[in-house]
Amino acid sequence: MRLVLSGCAALQTARLGVRCERAVGFPRSKNSAGGWPVRLTRQNARVCASLSRSFSTVLRCQHFSSENKAADKSLMTPMLKHLIMKIKSTGPITVAEYMREVLTNPLKGYYMHQDMFGEQGDFVTSPEISQIFGELIGIWFVSEWMATGKSPKFQLVELGPGRGSLIDDILRVFTQLSSILANCEISIHLVEVSPKLSEMQASVLTKEKVELPESSSAYMHGISKTGIPIFWYRNLNEVPEGNSFYLAHEFLDALPIYKFQKTENGWRELLVDIDPEASDKLRFVLAPSATPASKSFIHDQESRDHVEVCPDAGVIIQKLASHVENNGGAALIIDYGHDGTKTDTFRGEYIPRTESCGLSFKA
Repeated sequence: MRLVLSGCAALQTARLGVRCERAVGFPRSKNSAGGWPVRLTRQNARVCASLSRSFSTVLRCQHFSSENKAADKSLMTPMLKHLIMKIKSTGPITVAEYMREVLTNPLKGYYMHQDMFGEQGDFVTSPEISQIFGELIGIWFVSEWMATGKSPKFQLVELGPGRGSLIDDILRVFTQLSSILANCEISIHLVEVSPKLSEMQASVLTKEKVELPESSSAYMHGISKTGIPIFWYRNLNEVPEGNSFYLAHEFLDALPIYKFQKTENGWRELLVDIDPEASDKLRFVLAPSATPASKSFIHDQESRDHVEVCPDAGVIIQKLASHVENNGGAALIIDYGHDGTKTDTFRGEYIPRTESCGLSFKA
């Protein structure tokens, strides 16, 4: 079994314990997505912008509504209206539920109906800066396929494929190494919940695509420019099992988290509520008593005063490890993280500065 977790700047193999430093730079096709360095700050922040994580140990939060422009005080986004109505109906919601709504709500979610990448978007990821990043990963996967016995089937599965730039660069490597992969049946499986992004991926990767019926595990199918079948799924569980090579690049850090604070009365979960002093703003509040999440996710030896837990990430890692162990293959995870000593890392980008999350905290 090979399950590799790597920092964003270097690829490290568990098998060899060495860094992969080969730059190949195969020519991009004219239709390939991607570009060159752009501003690394987010543009045109929406709702609370993309919820991401940076490193901080202080719980500092701001309101949704801007305090800088008077005109913004009367402005309420559709997502904020939705969240306020939801909280009025059900009471304070978990931070995880807040994140799910803001990011992947089918009607208003940040990722669902827009292109947030590149200079005209809110942020840029490594595949959009240079094709070499994806090509190195492509070589790594071919190397792992050879090291694991050259299985006659090669399923490449990417979680959260963005614009499709990373897979496009990997497929270019597969084309260049076609003599090595000649007797291997390759297929691409993309796990993507966003209708907008899946359309963008299809335009980059395929000559044509076909919507599949609801009875099918995949919701869309296409053929790459070199004849490789590509399938789209909304959930990892829908991807067929088999000898698979998994890729997750900047995927885990956008999954919903739960937040907990140590108090004199024990651990309490942080929830999201309407600010009673400003009905168009949200704030953090402490649950008055222990919640199922605080009972389940905080262990007795926890020494920090503030903890964030991402159970979805743990479930996905377990699934990948189980699939690789049972069916063969490898998994490469490239993301941000820390060694378990950080506390409050919940952040959203808002020009001209980094905000914490669009919420205020009141005990």
